[in-house]
Amino acid sequence: MTEPRAALSSAWTGASALLFDLDGVLTPTAVVHEQAWQELFDGYLTAAGHPDGYRESDYFDFIDGKPRFNGVRDFLASRGITLPEGPTDDAPDSPTVQGLGNRKNLIFNEIVSTRGVEPYAGSVRFIHAALERGLKLAVVSSSRNAPAVLKAAGLDGYFPVVVDGQVAAAVGLPGKPDPATFDYAAQLLEVPAAECVVVEDAVSGVQAGSAGNFKAVIGVDRGAGRQTLLDAGATLVVDDLGDLL
Repeated sequence: MTEPRAALSSAWTGASALLFDLDGVLTPTAVVHEQAWQELFDGYLTAAGHPDGYRESDYFDFIDGKPRFNGVRDFLASRGITLPEGPTDDAPDSPTVQGLGNRKNLIFNEIVSTRGVEPYAGSVRFIHAALERGLKLAVVSSSRNAPAVLKAAGLDGYFPVVVDGQVAAAVGLPGKPDPATFDYAAQLLEVPAAECVVVEDAVSGVQAGSAGNFKAVIGVDRGAGRQTLLDAGATLVVDDLGDLL
């Protein structure tokens, strides 16, 4: 924790709602996503004979917080690779953007089903404190697996509104760093955006919160870096949501 106590308190004092990212904020599934992406692209680049392999920094530079298929496109572009788009239900073994994205989803779900999901203890305490204050809560995630992850973590009962990748696609909302999904969650909660606080660990998510008319953007540093999140527009950055209590 590096922020003054007064700043930690004022960031969400007076708010009416909290809009949480899921992976890396409420649950450590960001680590699972990192593992799934690495397994996907290690396999793909090796099979393609590409000389520039997958690096840990690639997740934060090109993938973190974005809708899955945008992450595929942006990573491939970083290696100078262009693939056909393919249909949305393309087979996971197809050498297309959609095929690779669907293969990543299979890898992710296999890891989650094998290991389960344990939420961050500090995040659970923060959720309880927010509910005691009467705040409304929503999850806004680029992942299409958000409801399953929330259920696996035992958190689904806390969030009456979940705007995930499936919802965004159905409604036609652009993904982060556009603020549209956060705005939509605020509308569903029937709370003005200016009374909502965005809670994010990804650069693209912080940028989305900063681009909207929200009360504040709390960054949670799970690896992106404190200064990086501040530069992206975070009002303040904590190591854990328990720091806000």
